[in-house]
Amino acid sequence: MMQVQWYPGHMTKAKRIMLEDIKLIDLVIELIDSRVPLSSRNPDIDEIAKGKSRLVLLNKSDLADPCKNEEWIDYFNKKDMIALLVDSKSRNGFSPINKSIEEACKAKIERNRQRGIINRPVRAMVVGIPNVGKSTFINSMCKKASAKTGNKPGVTKGKQWINLNKNVELLDTPGILWPRFDDEKTGMHLAFIGSINDEIIDETQLAMELMEYLVKLYPGALYKRYEVDESQKTDVILNDIAIKRGCLKKGNEPDYSKASNIILDDFRSGRLGRITLEEPVYSERK
Repeated sequence: MMQVQWYPGHMTKAKRIMLEDIKLIDLVIELIDSRVPLSSRNPDIDEIAKGKSRLVLLNKSDLADPCKNEEWIDYFNKKDMIALLVDSKSRNGFSPINKSIEEACKAKIERNRQRGIINRPVRAMVVGIPNVGKSTFINSMCKKASAKTGNKPGVTKGKQWINLNKNVELLDTPGILWPRFDDEKTGMHLAFIGSINDEIIDETQLAMELMEYLVKLYPGALYKRYEVDESQKTDVILNDIAIKRGCLKKGNEPDYSKASNIILDDFRSGRLGRITLEEPVYSERK
């Protein structure tokens, strides 16, 4: 299994700023990726958000296995967390968000009311790992481009305050990882979904690792997309995909790098189907 670690210097600064700002915050809205719900949860967030109300949004749920989506919602609910399935690009699942924010902050709002503080907006910090869709979520909530977005990690470099409405203010924060992944599967899962800088990864090895997952968890997905024999070894499957997709170098040699990028892009965009790589029963972080 390939080893993946990525913790650029700006993430240390971002974490420090979040620790400074948390005292201003009533609610922490954590976005995670529905395809890898556990791997995409930064364990440092629990420490940063200690004592704050929490709302977990399983984003990109349209790309994940519908049955697994429901299992993961049940998983978080059993941990006494309010969790919702959302797709920030299409705004699917957005209807219950404002009510859930209100529910999560119910005790805080009541304390303010007893102190005579009325109509003070809830201040929510939006957190998550790189490329999980935080800025897209904020823009979709505001129905305008209030936060910078991109399809690669590291677009949001600093904090941004956005007025959602008269009741809620959102603080957008940069995506942060943690200094070291204890489980090597975590780094690989994050590389699969594009939360690790692709420039530091061997895309061919990553694509072959992903194909091994797919053959095991979603047999038929590679055949349906590329018409290849999944019973073969992974390197042979990759070779066949390269040939079928016309990924050839001079002399008609297969271009494995190009074919690998096609496979990774097809997974990340959902063209390989709705896929979830983690099981709640077996994935609980100690």
